[in-house]
Amino acid sequence: MKIVVFNVKYSENLGDGLLAQCVEAGLTKGAGHIEVETIDLAGREGFGTGGNGRRQQALKVLHRLPAFARRWAVGYVLGRTLRKLRGQWDAKIAAADAVVIGGGNLFQDDDLNFPLKVGTVLDCVRRHNRPLAIYAVGVSGHWSAPASRLFGRLKRTNLVHLSVRDSFAQDSWRQHFPEGPEAMIVHDPGLLTRALVSEASRSAPSKHPPTVGLCVTEPVILQRHASQKASAIPLTDIAEYRDLIRLLVQDGYRVRLFCNGASEDQTFAKRIWDEPSMQRFAATGALQLALRPCLPEELIRILLSTDVILAHRLHACIAAYSLEIPHVGLGWDKKVEGFFRAVGRQSYFLNGGGTSPSDIAKLLRAADSEGIESFRHRATMSQAEAGIADMRRNLTRRDQNIVAGIAPVILNDHRAATSN
Repeated sequence: MKIVVFNVKYSENLGDGLLAQCVEAGLTKGAGHIEVETIDLAGREGFGTGGNGRRQQALKVLHRLPAFARRWAVGYVLGRTLRKLRGQWDAKIAAADAVVIGGGNLFQDDDLNFPLKVGTVLDCVRRHNRPLAIYAVGVSGHWSAPASRLFGRLKRTNLVHLSVRDSFAQDSWRQHFPEGPEAMIVHDPGLLTRALVSEASRSAPSKHPPTVGLCVTEPVILQRHASQKASAIPLTDIAEYRDLIRLLVQDGYRVRLFCNGASEDQTFAKRIWDEPSMQRFAATGALQLALRPCLPEELIRILLSTDVILAHRLHACIAAYSLEIPHVGLGWDKKVEGFFRAVGRQSYFLNGGGTSPSDIAKLLRAADSEGIESFRHRATMSQAEAGIADMRRNLTRRDQNIVAGIAPVILNDHRAATSN
């Protein structure tokens, strides 16, 4: 059986690559008859093939434009690309037995970027009447009218599995599709990261002094995609990073700056590193700057080199949890809070403009001290594995039914997830 999966596997943000590899591994685990091919929605064909030096400037320009102008610009640029990709995707889907869209934050209206891409895939799926699974996706709260029409094409497909990754995504889905189909909640596939790592790598000896990994994100990215006001996002300027690093070094930690792979994030991390006061810490080895990872495996190695993680990036937190590395998340998009709720770590999530570097340092110390609660972790890992196994069953069973007759339930909402 051939399954074609659509997501953004080859994004510079390697969190997307991690979850794509986890989906591939989950679909083929214990099922030798299944062949999986992942197709990147941006047309990329490998890691390190999508970035260029103009990306950061383009993002800043888009950020300044009004919404209607951003949508026009994105639609114009994507038009020619999608005309080429449509033919390729149509042929791939025609040769496949089933299609998956997921995981990742794919059902968001980022100036029609994802709506146009996903809508094109849905057209091809409908044309060939292939069983479709929408799996563990993120869903944004606001969609423009064109986005609603493009995503709404799923109603005309043979949808056999529909799941989202947290309660916020489920609430947004119900808002967009009040008459159904109903989306159930499963854990993000990135939680299967530990299956990609050898036991020897996970059992690395403890480091002295302990190391805090600061996953740095370019503030423009946070502001452009935030589900809240920019002023409410913690840790968004170099001065705050400087203060946090000083506090952590005073507490006896080494600090390792790193990013999830996006070149603009690495550039911002380098600006922090280059500050004269930070160079004094670098000279003593108290502050380090990791090379930009270009493969998911390189990101995993960075995570494993730390004792505790701080990140805005969702999949830095998800992978850290999977690898049993304590972590603190910073709010900017509901998806981050949604994950911390789902795994019962709300107390290690910080949000709001009043959050100070001192608050963050204090919580990092607490997270490092407490570690990851083992019983809840084992239960969460089992639920994540069950979620993808259920999706695979829905795709491979002989009598493919419409999603209304399916109950791919792992978690009903975050309250069930945190009640254990």
